[in-house]
Amino acid sequence: MELAPIIARQRAYFQSGATRSMDFRLAQLEVLRGILESSDADLLAALHADLGKSPSEAYTSEIAFLLGEIRHAIRRLPAWMKPERRKSPAIAWPARSVVRSEPLGVALIIGPWNYPLQLLLAPLIGAIAAGNCAILKPSEMAPHTAAVVERLIRAAFPEEYITCVQGGRETAEALLAEKFDKIFFTGSTRTGKAVMAAAARHLTPVTLELGGKCPCIVGEDAPVDLTARRIVWGKFMNAGQTCVAPDHVWAHERIAAELVDAMKRTLMEFYGESPESSTDYGRIINAAHHARLTDYLKDGEIACGGEGDLATRYLAPTILTRPRMDSPVMTEEIFGPILPVVEYGNIRDVLRWLREMPKPLAVYLFTKNPALRDTVLEGTESGGVCVNDTILQILGPDLPFGGVGDSGMGTYHGKAGFDCFSHLRVIMDRSLIMDPGFRYPPQRTPLATLKRILRFIG
Repeated sequence: MELAPIIARQRAYFQSGATRSMDFRLAQLEVLRGILESSDADLLAALHADLGKSPSEAYTSEIAFLLGEIRHAIRRLPAWMKPERRKSPAIAWPARSVVRSEPLGVALIIGPWNYPLQLLLAPLIGAIAAGNCAILKPSEMAPHTAAVVERLIRAAFPEEYITCVQGGRETAEALLAEKFDKIFFTGSTRTGKAVMAAAARHLTPVTLELGGKCPCIVGEDAPVDLTARRIVWGKFMNAGQTCVAPDHVWAHERIAAELVDAMKRTLMEFYGESPESSTDYGRIINAAHHARLTDYLKDGEIACGGEGDLATRYLAPTILTRPRMDSPVMTEEIFGPILPVVEYGNIRDVLRWLREMPKPLAVYLFTKNPALRDTVLEGTESGGVCVNDTILQILGPDLPFGGVGDSGMGTYHGKAGFDCFSHLRVIMDRSLIMDPGFRYPPQRTPLATLKRILRFIG
């Protein structure tokens, strides 16, 4: 596919002003909502083919999430677009100043494979709401979903406004060689660095939603059974292939064994004696990731799980105890259904270890103790925090989602997604009546008098 002509047509369409009006943006959000609602059967089938997702999990975590974001954007867009009055500097009096959110132009959105619909189209909602054109690059590792998305986008939107480009690494590199006004990338930290380096050649602003080893700390006072349910739910949905899933658990030594037993019972409750037969348990995306995850099994003692089938990309939900702290399972992002559990006695030791690791997307803590809560909040850095649950901190459209450090930069969802694809343009409208002369040369005002004037008007 010739990429430069597509980008040129999108830039011309954007510069025509066609995307700027509120009515246009609202209409396009309605179009996107319509194709998601009318094609949910095709999308659910594609998500099952790529990742083994059950209809309920796929609908809830992908389609329903997007529909909620669209509804929120449609309701709030008039307020988001309204210019915000700001105070003008006294030296400009009389003047009127506003800050107006304006679209950036042509955006490139590169999606990942683990939530191949949600994480590709959620940024698009922000781009549409902000008045941009966009090129979508779905992950080639989820080919069934990518094919359905491309078909739907091509049928619903003109190419000069929104288009979908399929392909592998070469296509991504070709896109990144072109000049865009915004790049939004979701994926690994390693690839995120390459995206940022490519964007720097054109001084293109980027939002990077990356990964990280999200720790889950369980205090000795946590209710064990409830804690186990919430950890197991967050960890093993989508077969552990969730960027904000609990990566590993730090369990206080007084309740660690009890917690492991409770999580084993919860796995049995959720997925039965044979998770391979459960319609609620997914599959690993491909053979390479299956092999990578299988290698992690030797880095600790298997408390439950460990079975796998490369032919069907199945890997059982697995709990590891006594993991070696210098092993890959404790130093690399797992991104799969393996949960190491580490015992601790002093929270300071946990925080010291975490400070030596890259900053994660999320920190999870289970406790009733306000002092422990404050200690963990002060002693860690992360994109977000959830106390006494997992995953839920990313779901509300009023809650910005994003990483920090190695886990990313920039935020989106709701208003944050609109801001992500907008430029805050300051517009000052000055009167022609007043024009104090002290600012002009030659300067005749004594310095002491000038200091008093500037302190007064400042």
